[in-house]
Amino acid sequence: MSTPRVYVIHENPEWFPPFAEAFAAEGVPVEEILLTEGQIDLAAEPAPGVYWSRMSASSHTRGHEHSKDYARALLGWLERAGRQVVGGSHVLELEVSKVAQHGLLAAAGFDVPRTSAVFGTTTLKQAAATFTSGQDVPFITKHNQGGKGLGVRRFDSLAEFDAYVDSPEFEAPVDGITLLQEYLTAREPFITRAEFVGGEFVYAVRVDTSAGSFELCPADACEVPQVIAGAVCEVPGTDAAPGAADTFTVRTEVTAEHPLVQQLRGFLAEQRIQIAGVEFMETTDGRTVVYDINTNTNYNPAVEASAPVSGRRSIARHLGGLLDAEYAAAPAAHV
Repeated sequence: MSTPRVYVIHENPEWFPPFAEAFAAEGVPVEEILLTEGQIDLAAEPAPGVYWSRMSASSHTRGHEHSKDYARALLGWLERAGRQVVGGSHVLELEVSKVAQHGLLAAAGFDVPRTSAVFGTTTLKQAAATFTSGQDVPFITKHNQGGKGLGVRRFDSLAEFDAYVDSPEFEAPVDGITLLQEYLTAREPFITRAEFVGGEFVYAVRVDTSAGSFELCPADACEVPQVIAGAVCEVPGTDAAPGAADTFTVRTEVTAEHPLVQQLRGFLAEQRIQIAGVEFMETTDGRTVVYDINTNTNYNPAVEASAPVSGRRSIARHLGGLLDAEYAAAPAAHV
């Protein structure tokens, strides 16, 4: 039987090297499961170890449109066999549905953006008119299965939106569900992403949005370089562009004792989510709005270099601890 190790399930090899370095630094044996193809012998037992699923909601944008379904099959097999899975089936379903995230956050008492989910495109223009009460007021769209800011656009009038829906530029959601959401204006030009590992707060990241006019520029919209309604977002988890060093910084005044952080910690524990980045915005009208849960969180290198604790190494340490507890691995096995 193979030596127990941490198995990391994902579909994007470009993001893994910094995590591989973190696992090596913590002395935790790790192996990738690249879920772009492969197979499962359903009569076999999974290899011993702890499995961390980091399946991305945006996998279809990299030509891996079936990876989400491969993950569903793999995670179910692992869970039925009794393997410990971090980010298991229930977390995957949350990751790929902003509707599910919104519902859970609202039910837990968080202030969330007013949102309408529209199925298909036939009624999309009428739904927008209903959402705005027929008024030309700003609103945004996003895709239910998001990541990378998919479908995130600002519209200032219904005519502008109608023209977009009818144009070749219309970006159809992969699952057919478009979200209409109220436009929020930040009190200051940034949003905050609170990172949690093993259910514990790691640090909060201040994401500067002053480079553009789109006030609700979420961190998932900043995972790739792109322009969204005039806002240029940099790439967390990769080298920042020249002059963008201050786009992502540690927000030191947000600590583990912060009331919202404590509320989020309890929420994640209740939902059995061990690793996540949760995004919120403090608005001009005094609200603190929570709007996104990222269960395949990335870490910005500038933040990692300046933060008192590393998010990547916290993950490696946490999963290594689970591995030791599960298999009573001797330190010598961590080489």
